Amino acid sequence: MTDADNPGQGRYGIDLDLPADIPDPIRALLNRRVIRKYKADAISDQTMALLLSAAQSAPTKSNLQQYSIIIIRDPAIRDQVADLVPSMPWMKTAPVIAVFLGDLRRIRRLAEIRGHSYQNNNADTFMNAAVDAALAMQCFITAADHLGLGTCPISYLRNRIDDLAEILALPDGVFPIAGLCVGYPDDSGYLSMRLPQKIVVHQDRYDDSQLPGDVEDYDERAHGRFALSAAKQRHTDKYGVLEKCTWSENVARQLSLPERAGFADFLKRKGIKLD
Repeated sequence: MTDADNPGQGRYGIDLDLPADIPDPIRALLNRRVIRKYKADAISDQTMALLLSAAQSAPTKSNLQQYSIIIIRDPAIRDQVADLVPSMPWMKTAPVIAVFLGDLRRIRRLAEIRGHSYQNNNADTFMNAAVDAALAMQCFITAADHLGLGTCPISYLRNRIDDLAEILALPDGVFPIAGLCVGYPDDSGYLSMRLPQKIVVHQDRYDDSQLPGDVEDYDERAHGRFALSAAKQRHTDKYGVLEKCTWSENVARQLSLPERAGFADFLKRKGIKLD
């Protein structure tokens, strides 16, 4: 039986009591996977327009639409962006890199055009813009899957956020959420196993009292499907290489050292307040 035939096993490594007649769009979501190898085939303007229409159909807070999308097709610019992530050379094979941005500039300009004082430069507005951009990206991804395209989100671009902002000429009030490689798949990708619903979903009230045991069970299933090689283990210079490095051990290692400490400073320099 394939993952497509048993989406519970595919996504969680356990059987779930799911309807027998899962609609095709939902089945496709349950079998969604990241693609990191692309054919050279170009993506037509019509297809891009359809993908962007799907992205703009995402929910948006109060219809403020506080996001923008930069579509990179110029190979020279694509390569500049890809060079910011030397560990992912396959980015240069993607015919399109879409960069999703939180955009507080547009709404400020509209306030100025209409002669009103803009009084919402704060953390809540920042969150609204970030969520708007993320929802748009997810709708883009879902549409791409249905059109036979593959995608891979790249949050690592924020590690080089100033360089990215310079390459893309990002003005004040605009900040990157993530890049998204887009292209026709040249392999089948990999189906990531997720935490079980009993860890992520809470009924009526938050309760993580069973977390240690539940995560241990998940670690065993995830390791059984895909054992983390030495190259995939985090911060081996500090913690060494384990014969069996579980998911929870690896994420704890990853987050034991500061990441993207300059992000808040970047936002401040772009005139975005988090008060």
